[in-house]
Amino acid sequence: MLVLSRQKDESIIIGDDVEVTIVDVRGDKVRLGINAPRSISVHRKEIYEAIQREKAEKAAAEAAAEKASAEGKPEAKPEAHTPGKTGTDD
Repeated sequence: MLVLSRQKDESIIIGDDVEVTIVDVRGDKVRLGINAPRSISVHRKEIYEAIQREKAEKAAAEAAAEKASAEGKPEAKPEAHTPGKTGTDD
């Protein structure tokens, strides 16, 4: 990992297209400005990880559906909800 020291209004360049600027420093918080082409995704790490989990869950569900289809088993479908019905025989 490369560790750099920067002060407010100073920048670093990543590759040819990404510039990260220190916008503000307050206590233990650092505000960054990121200038990058639209073709490059920029996310906070926790958001990126959530996106990756969702992609993995979707891929696993699709793989399970394909496997069930290949084995000739019908896909499990959620039971339809009818308004006014409680699911009990009254």
